[in-house]
Amino acid sequence: MAMGLSSSSGSRRGGRKSRRAAMAEINVTPLVDVMLVLLIIFMVTVTLPAVGVPIELPDSRANPAPEAPDQVNITINREGQIFVEEDPVPAGGFADALAAIDRGADGEYPVIVLRGDENLDYGRVMAVLGELNRAGITRITQVTDSSDSVP
Repeated sequence: MAMGLSSSSGSRRGGRKSRRAAMAEINVTPLVDVMLVLLIIFMVTVTLPAVGVPIELPDSRANPAPEAPDQVNITINREGQIFVEEDPVPAGGFADALAAIDRGADGEYPVIVLRGDENLDYGRVMAVLGELNRAGITRITQVTDSSDSVP
């Protein structure tokens, strides 16, 4: 009987049961899953177009212009409809839309990025450029597709 008591007290160590060793492994599967999701989101957002108005840009061999952080996109679609960013401008309301553009702290208009469909009437483009000039906007960039086949 005495022997049974001594063997049971040796396995208990102060009345507690022995613990298992701490796990020293890190599960990286959730980290890899999160990183792959972030990579996919990054790849999708980088390939999205900057402006949502679909047009066919004309081809040109011009050098690309640098992007400004405060630029405003003005788009003219195939039908001649004008868009400031993605908002359509009503007929005859382009001057009011230009007046609503937020000027910077220096009182200057931001860079205007003009996008026009390649099938547009040249007179329509010149009317928009004339209205931009009349509003006092002088920093205008025109957007084209790059091409090596333009003469």
